[in-house]
Amino acid sequence: MKWDYTQPVDIRFGSGRVAEIGEVARERGLYRGLLVTGGHSVRSGLAQRVLDHGRGTIEAVFSEFSPNPDVTEVDACAELIRTQDIGFIVALGGGSALDLAKAASVIGAGSRESVGSITDYHGTGKPLPLTHLPLIAVPTTAGTGSEVTCVSVLTNRAAGVKAPIVSNGFYPELAIIDPELTYTVPPYVTACTGMDVLSQAIEGYWSIGHQPICDALAVHAARLVFEFLPKAFATPDNQEARERMCEASVTAGLAFTLPKTTSSHACSFPLTNRYGIAHGEACALTLDYFTRINAADPEGRVNALARSLGYRDADGLADAIADLRRTLGLRENIADLGLDESDIAALVRDSHHPNLDNNPVVITDDNLLDLYRGLASGGTTNAGEHNEREERQ
Repeated sequence: MKWDYTQPVDIRFGSGRVAEIGEVARERGLYRGLLVTGGHSVRSGLAQRVLDHGRGTIEAVFSEFSPNPDVTEVDACAELIRTQDIGFIVALGGGSALDLAKAASVIGAGSRESVGSITDYHGTGKPLPLTHLPLIAVPTTAGTGSEVTCVSVLTNRAAGVKAPIVSNGFYPELAIIDPELTYTVPPYVTACTGMDVLSQAIEGYWSIGHQPICDALAVHAARLVFEFLPKAFATPDNQEARERMCEASVTAGLAFTLPKTTSSHACSFPLTNRYGIAHGEACALTLDYFTRINAADPEGRVNALARSLGYRDADGLADAIADLRRTLGLRENIADLGLDESDIAALVRDSHHPNLDNNPVVITDDNLLDLYRGLASGGTTNAGEHNEREERQ
C-alpha cells in the first residue's frame, strides 16, 4: 500500500467566526483585500457585514458574475486585481464565488502578458502558474467543499463547456466555516448543495484514487448527510442540523479533493451545461444508479461502504439515496425535457469527462444509454439487472 495525504488549508469552524476576518488578515499581514461575492450578498447586507468585520483590510468588491461563473468573468476579476493592486481575496458565497475567486487569484497575480487568460488553461491541460494571491474562503452554503479543495469549476459559455481545473495554487490559505451564514439558504438550495456533499463523499470513497484518511472522512460526511440533511431542509433554523451539514460539507471536501469525484459528477456537467439542472441536483439524479453499477467493483468497496453507513449492501444504499432525493423534492428523471435519441447520444458523448476515468468500474456507452434512456422515459433503469445481463452474455 502506498498513499499520500496533503491538506494545506487552515480551517476555522464555528458559529460567529466570520467576525474574525479582520483579525486574521492583520495577523497574516494581509491588506488591500478584494471581496468576491454574489449580488445577493450585496443586496442582503451580508457583504457589508463582512467588509465591516474586515476592519479596513478589505477595500473593494467584485460581484459581477453569474452562477456557474464564466471564464470571461474570471478574467474581469483578474483585471480588477491588477488595476487596484489587490493584496488578498476574501471569497464569500457558494461554489460560484469560491471557484471564481480561486481562478482569479492565480490569473490576477501576474501580468496579462505573463499569465494570459484563464481560457488558456480551461480544458486545455496547460498547467497554471502556482503563484497566487492569498485567499480566505468563507462558504455560505453547506455544499461544495470548495473552501478546502484545489479545484475550480468554470464555464466557457462561448464554447459550451463546463469543466473543473485542478491546481495546487487554488488551495485557500484559510477557510472560515460559520454555520450561521447558512441559516437563510432556501430549502431547494439546501437540498441541492446537501446532495452534492453526499455525492462528493460517496464518489471520493469509491474513486480509484481512494486512500485511508479520505475514506474515513467520506464515511463520516455521508453519515452526517443522511441524518441531518432532511432536518436542515425541513427546519432551516435548526441550529444542530445546520452545523452538522457544514461539518459534513467541509469533511466531504477533504474526502474527495485528493481521490477526485467520478461518474455522477462526470454526468452532472452535461446535464447542467445543456439543460440548466443545478449541479447538486444533477449529481443526485444519477448517484443511486452508479451505486448499483459500482457494486460490481471486485474490491467490494461499495458494499463495504453501504455496511459502514448502516445499509445491508449497495442496493440498500442506492435505495436510501433515492429515498432521500424524494424526501427533498428533487427531480427523479428528465422526462419533462422531451429528449430524443440525438439528445441522449449527446449526453452520452459529453459524459466521457476525465472524472469518469476515476470510477472503479468501467462505464461504457451502453451503461450511459441505459441511464439516460431510463431517466428520459420517466424512471431510472435498474442497473443491477443490466449488470446481470452483461454477466450472462
